[in-house]
Amino acid sequence: MSLVRSAEPSSATYRNPKLYSLKGSGDGAVLSTPVFGPHNHKPMYMVDTYCSESYEKYFLDSPTEELIHPANSGTSDSLENQSPETSDDTDDTVRLKLQELERALLDDNDVDEYDMFGADLSMEIDGAWSNRIQRELLHDSPKESTSSDSNLSSITSNKEVSHVSPRTPKQMLIDCAAALSEGNIEEASTTINDLRQMVSIQGDPSERIAAYMVEGLAARMASSGKYLYKALKCKEPPSSDRLAAMQILFEICPCFKFGFISANGAIIDALKGEKRVHIIDFDINQGNQYIALIQTLANQPGEAPHLRLTGIDDPESIQRPIGGLEMVGLRLEKLAEILGVSFEFQAVPSRSSMVTPSMLDCRAGEALIVNFAFQLHHMPDESVSTINQRDQLLRMVKSLNPKLVTVVEQDVNANTSPFFPRFIEAYEYYSAVFESLDATLPRESQDRMNVEKQCLARDIVNIVACEGEERIERYEVAGKWRARMMMAGFKSCPMSSNVIDMIRELIKQYSDRYTLKEEFGTLHFGWEDKSLIVSSAWR
Repeated sequence: MSLVRSAEPSSATYRNPKLYSLKGSGDGAVLSTPVFGPHNHKPMYMVDTYCSESYEKYFLDSPTEELIHPANSGTSDSLENQSPETSDDTDDTVRLKLQELERALLDDNDVDEYDMFGADLSMEIDGAWSNRIQRELLHDSPKESTSSDSNLSSITSNKEVSHVSPRTPKQMLIDCAAALSEGNIEEASTTINDLRQMVSIQGDPSERIAAYMVEGLAARMASSGKYLYKALKCKEPPSSDRLAAMQILFEICPCFKFGFISANGAIIDALKGEKRVHIIDFDINQGNQYIALIQTLANQPGEAPHLRLTGIDDPESIQRPIGGLEMVGLRLEKLAEILGVSFEFQAVPSRSSMVTPSMLDCRAGEALIVNFAFQLHHMPDESVSTINQRDQLLRMVKSLNPKLVTVVEQDVNANTSPFFPRFIEAYEYYSAVFESLDATLPRESQDRMNVEKQCLARDIVNIVACEGEERIERYEVAGKWRARMMMAGFKSCPMSSNVIDMIRELIKQYSDRYTLKEEFGTLHFGWEDKSLIVSSAWR
């Protein structure tokens, strides 16, 4: 299938990471694959030197700069997650009932995700720390409270070792998160100050992720996560450079890229035998996914179907300052014209939650396909509001009677889990992402630092620092997405063996540490034993 073939990276690019450079103004500064690098259009890249500024400056010109002074601030009262002693009994009962109901409805299978004391963490924890963690688990997660205490007992036995062994940034981060979850601002403040002296955005993966996660903790303590999230979105360099960083992320971290490729593969299979097709994309972004799709249609034997694409985009999207949906449509129309594919584009500038069937102009005689690529996790669910926008949107799409619906999402529980286990989840997930970047770009690469700041840091801050409606990045694990789709009336449509085989071949071009697994019709793309991205198709 040409869709996948066109996405193959240059072997020199990945066998010698230093050959992979998108920085600079030369004509050669383009992406190595047309999937994420449009023809005749060279995206802008960073012109300032991130290496010359510290991560503290990058974050601390935001509202978090005033947070390391707990003695004269009342930030402890603003924390969303207080200790069990300060919580209201009635609120606890209601919250636990809601958690139990959610697990029953969604077949929550996340218990193993919270096994914080296994070989993966290999932490040396003193007695006070282990007791604090135990209280958090007993209070915040009914499922974890049923497990044996043997793990905690064995950890406590390491108390003497931990007193003489220096703590790693990883241990300090989790210690700080535990202190914050108890409302211990003074201890958290001290740990944050210590961490800032130890970590670097130019260091190894563990230092780089710690540099961003410590600022997420600091923002949580100062209740400034909302502002920092927006600052990372709107901060100079201009929006076009953040979009370029997103393109690079999809190229150098292939799990994201494979998610798009698998969705396109399922769509191509669904197009067979159709004369007219209508694709609705609820977060079209720059439309790069459809560059590859149009190219594939042009290379298919026989006459390609007429393709009508409806692109939905939030009016406040980062694309707005650089032309938004109009520019996306013009670029795709030009490409389709060059390749001889019958194509038309319809722009719907609206938040996904506000879209109605009448806005989509569905027509008789067209095969309808709906694409959700890294979009659904932005929709709040029943844990945020009585209006469950996430499931409401899925039910609306089901009412359109689509031939196919594709879903691509990050595979991590960052939605309903309480702060402390959510912090552990986020650390383990993004640790794998940061480690995987070591396989594609050198640590001193300016492009890599751009990607980590513009794309990854923003999500980390939101997951760690924000609660309620301010927490936008609400990822769920594959099992929960499967449950939601089935409750909305959809049935799984496994990916074809051709798509899976071709992606397996592509993985070999990157690193043998990338993995691909299929479970219950869903594809899991991961780094070693950590699943990062899940892709599925539904009817």
